[in-house]
Amino acid sequence: MMECRQTIRSDIGHVVVTASAEGVTSIAFTDQPVLQDQPNDITKEACAQLKAYFDKKLSSFSLPLHAKGTEFQHKVWQALQQIPYGKTASYLDIAHAVNNPKGARAVGMANGRNPIAIVVPCHRIIGANKMLTGYAGGLDRKQFLLELEGAQQALW
Repeated sequence: MMECRQTIRSDIGHVVVTASAEGVTSIAFTDQPVLQDQPNDITKEACAQLKAYFDKKLSSFSLPLHAKGTEFQHKVWQALQQIPYGKTASYLDIAHAVNNPKGARAVGMANGRNPIAIVVPCHRIIGANKMLTGYAGGLDRKQFLLELEGAQQALW
């Protein structure tokens, strides 16, 4: 299965979109030199939607997704997509959403393995104490994304 790649620049660094013929397989931030793009129709559409998101012209994504993960991870990632733009949730909220009320720690692990940043909005997960918690892209990027969406009122 051939994967295609395309990169956009944002105010918080380069964003690399990878996709197969079935859908987006990853969206990640990078501080490394950007390799030559090899786009397909899906990466082109994903990049267009991400640019609109960063320009505050898009608040929900409509893209085919094709992330690899366990059944539980997919349940968590689907639950993350239900968190509205500009809102936040806790690990416990998502544990309840996937019918595993004692699974906040497992939700945290699945959240941390989310390969599709921004579109599967793991950045919207905050601690039960309303503080920023870990983010694979870095806490500065997480704070930027929450501020972009107007969710910073939920914090601090």
